[in-house]
Amino acid sequence: MESMGKKKPRPRRSFTPEFKAEIVALCRQGDRSVGRVAKDFDLTVTAVRDWVRQAEVDAGERDGLTSVEREELAALRRENRRLREDVEILKRATIFFAKETR
Repeated sequence: MESMGKKKPRPRRSFTPEFKAEIVALCRQGDRSVGRVAKDFDLTVTAVRDWVRQAEVDAGERDGLTSVEREELAALRRENRRLREDVEILKRATIFFAKETR
């Protein structure tokens, strides 16, 4: 009975950059609202708003990180995490071999 009235979470979907660009273009035309476009294409309003906002940043119309900068930041964070793990492994190995030589 607890599950009555509750929606199942929507499975995570991914969209191509071309599809996102088309949706943003439809929103920017001004003849339909973001909510209307989202409903017409079975998308969440939040996702469409985020795509429009990111397109504005990429076009220089709004402050923020561009898509390229976001990708670079994510790559740098991954590399940083990997390097920290490597350093931690080397520290452990140094301790291990230092104990062994005594």
